[in-house]
Amino acid sequence: MIIGTAGHIDHGKTTLVKALTGVDCDRLKEEKARGITVDLGYAYSEKFGFIDVPGHEKLLHNMLAGATGIDFALLVIAADDGPMPQTREHLEIIELLGITQGAVALSKIDRVTVDRQKQAKIEIAELLAGTALRQAPIFPVAALSLDGIAELRAHLEAHASATHDSAGGFRLAIDRCFTLSGIGSVVTGTAFSGQVRVGDNLLLSPPGKAVRVRSLRVHDAPAVSGGAGQRIALGLSGIEKSEVERGMWIVAPSLHLPLQRFDARIRVLAGQPPLKHWTPAHLHLGTEDVPARIALLGADEIAPGTENWAQISVDRALCTLAGDRFILRDAAARQTIGGGRVLDIFPPARKRRSTQRLAMLAALADDNPAAALQLASEQQPAGVALDTYALNRNLDSTRLRELTAGLPLHIVGNTAFSAANWQLLMTRLLVALATEHDRAPEMPGVEHDRLRRLTLPTLARPAFDALLGTALKAGDIAQSNAWLHLPEHRLLIAAADRDLWAILKPLLDAEPTNPPRVRDIARLSGIAEDTVRGLCKRIARSGELYPVAHDHYFTASAIAALARHVAGINARDGCARAATLRDEIGGGRKVAIHILEFFDRIGYTRRVRETHLLRGSPEQFGS
Repeated sequence: MIIGTAGHIDHGKTTLVKALTGVDCDRLKEEKARGITVDLGYAYSEKFGFIDVPGHEKLLHNMLAGATGIDFALLVIAADDGPMPQTREHLEIIELLGITQGAVALSKIDRVTVDRQKQAKIEIAELLAGTALRQAPIFPVAALSLDGIAELRAHLEAHASATHDSAGGFRLAIDRCFTLSGIGSVVTGTAFSGQVRVGDNLLLSPPGKAVRVRSLRVHDAPAVSGGAGQRIALGLSGIEKSEVERGMWIVAPSLHLPLQRFDARIRVLAGQPPLKHWTPAHLHLGTEDVPARIALLGADEIAPGTENWAQISVDRALCTLAGDRFILRDAAARQTIGGGRVLDIFPPARKRRSTQRLAMLAALADDNPAAALQLASEQQPAGVALDTYALNRNLDSTRLRELTAGLPLHIVGNTAFSAANWQLLMTRLLVALATEHDRAPEMPGVEHDRLRRLTLPTLARPAFDALLGTALKAGDIAQSNAWLHLPEHRLLIAAADRDLWAILKPLLDAEPTNPPRVRDIARLSGIAEDTVRGLCKRIARSGELYPVAHDHYFTASAIAALARHVAGINARDGCARAATLRDEIGGGRKVAIHILEFFDRIGYTRRVRETHLLRGSPEQFGS
């Protein structure tokens, strides 16, 4: 368990930690000379570790860098002074960070009378009334003479328990970085989640610099692994000390997602003025301190002592995930105005104040991730991207499977739909096809990608393919070559056209991957060019021909074979190029370019510079 000291300057926090552990947390020359704690200090025993924080008002940013990693608050209050301004502010911060375990050390009892001790206890009881620490026991101590230290230590050891979920990716908030001879760059911090082992490849975030764990220590003892809730020192290769700053993170590569905007639940302290929309502030999250702006979502202002939804924008990229706690100080960094919890690191840019969005924020505030996932599946017709949802909450694959298994969802690949929305998509698919038949009865049907856009433009292709596959299997939709249509929709070719097509088709079949153009067909057959052109257009509407380029038609079977060629090239090379296709099918490079551009137009491939990446499936062209 990590214990954090809290309290006013010169109330004896560091001296108390030394009495409990034997370790002097003041390590800097300035701290030794001035007799006050300037930066974070650390001490460890067999059962717990201490983070000793500065008590001076001007050093509160250093206090906050350590406070976000503690499980148990040890509030230190000098018997002669009693509660002071920083005592109250530290207590407010403890509450805002969701720390509910704690005890009070009534220090310097050797300097006051018994009556003063009693009065100080009354003042402390009044201070703690109505807070999460209202039941915290008070231990009178004198650190120099060790009076009361044994009783306090026994209490801490008896309550030295904290449960931390080691699931999810590893995250460590860096609070120190230094160089050790023979080890190299070392970073220290509290692990927020996951596990780390010697040899792991991680990232320094936000910079995105790759690092490797060469060695590690947990609570200042050598170890081969560490995890959530522990104080960890990582010896890293791949970075120099000059590249690391307090506020950065060491994370699993999948969690590297620097951002400058997130949605949150904010609470304003009772003694502060109402929080207005677009208020500037200092955001303290993890060990980071960054200027921010607060956009209110559910109200025009947040009254003192209340909470509401907000979207926070920061001046520079930081790392965070849902569930992280943060503190807000005013723009001048003079006083704490409130704090809260991160809810969504993928906030919408539009309709962020809508009733639907506010309902989603309420679901995201629920500790059970099932509530938000179920609501999202109901709100989003195109489904919920499960990898994005899992990343927001740092859910590993096992937790995600358990979560989805307990919900009435229809899952296609990486996308989850509510049962009602999946059925609605099926209805939209059939309605879109029927509407298109009414609009263009002379057409044999609708192309695969166009039908997806008509159904729902934002629907992912794998989900649409699954939807379409269900309809095809059920017989609700039929496929003729690459054309999709309702079973009752038929486009009949006139008998004269059918007879003429029987004469001309062998000319195209003779060279399927480079068939003759309209003028060449006319020359070879002796039929007027306009007649051939008109026939090709009518046959194309029936789905047996495709206009790949101007006056250059390919048969449906040839296009199906070419689609398989392009898919094979993509599988082998990662993309298709005109030169590669030309070499495989023969003919000129110009024809290969026309074929690939045709596939781009119909959505089967996507052009990226001089390459063509597969988007569809050969099955969409029939057999």
